[in-house]
Amino acid sequence: MKELETIDAETLLYNPLKETEFIVDEIIPIGFHLFCGASKIGKSWLMLKICLQVSKGEPIWELKTKESDVLYLCLEDTLARIQNRLFKITNEANNKLHFAISTNKISNGLIEQLECYIKKYPQTRLIVIDTLQKVRNTNNDISYASDYGDISILKDFADKNKIAIIAVHHIRKQGDNDVFNRVSGTNGIMGSSDTTFILEKKSRTESTATLYITGRDVEYQEFVLRFNNCDWELINRANQKELEIRETPTVILNIIDFMQDKREWKGSATELLKELEEKEIAPTVITKILNEYHYTKLKESKITYDIVRSRNSRQIILRNDDNSDKSDNKLKFYNENDDNEETPRNQGM
Repeated sequence: MKELETIDAETLLYNPLKETEFIVDEIIPIGFHLFCGASKIGKSWLMLKICLQVSKGEPIWELKTKESDVLYLCLEDTLARIQNRLFKITNEANNKLHFAISTNKISNGLIEQLECYIKKYPQTRLIVIDTLQKVRNTNNDISYASDYGDISILKDFADKNKIAIIAVHHIRKQGDNDVFNRVSGTNGIMGSSDTTFILEKKSRTESTATLYITGRDVEYQEFVLRFNNCDWELINRANQKELEIRETPTVILNIIDFMQDKREWKGSATELLKELEEKEIAPTVITKILNEYHYTKLKESKITYDIVRSRNSRQIILRNDDNSDKSDNKLKFYNENDDNEETPRNQGM
């Protein structure tokens, strides 16, 4: 029996480990990755472009690539079709990019084929399987265990050989607010992958698409791309932080900016809106928005929000606290007896 290998917390805490190695900076690390999208959306064009750029060590969308040998398993194409695609997207290539149009199945020799390839081309750092279904068994087993098992075999191979494997896969047609819930198959497929990419268009006639990315070693990102002359061009890229800012109401961002040179501000909701020169929001709505973002965006910016209830009105108190640890960041209600004395409201009310 093989002895269980362990590491103690002290060793793990104080001994530096190697950083995650990326084949394409910030989006494709070593490991197993799913690249999903609807049929005929242009997934293979994008995979070919990525393979070509990595083989030449040239950036894609201004992201650096690690120059290496690349294997592209084009299992739904012919060599003539691949050649025509190369004609359309590049004027030069090198012998570091290799193609195959047929392989064995995962359970019937694929790993052995890949091991032989790695021995012949030890500088390989990227393998693309287009498509995943082509290397899976043809039986009707669609269980979680089957999905997880197949992906785990590919992931183990990628981790063992310190390479990135990208498997092209399909998405379900039925709608879901979360695009990642549309990955075809059970949760075992996405659950066992390190990174998932979803390429989605609003309609087939659109020339633009959004590439959604999430993963264990990859920050959530969205790329807006345009398909132009058989090439996916970058229009815009947003990371998690930028997306959060985009979804944050403008008035919250204005409050954060308003408090940058202040230690404290106190006044009514109407007075706050006047200070912000905000005419489209009602006083009752601004307090709701403050409550909603009190523990998120305001707290991140070290701004605390309290309400003081006087005899005739409610007063908003905003504080810019450089040391947020001194504040419990809880919403407090007070009953103000006079202009100089505040006592807590009856907690039972």
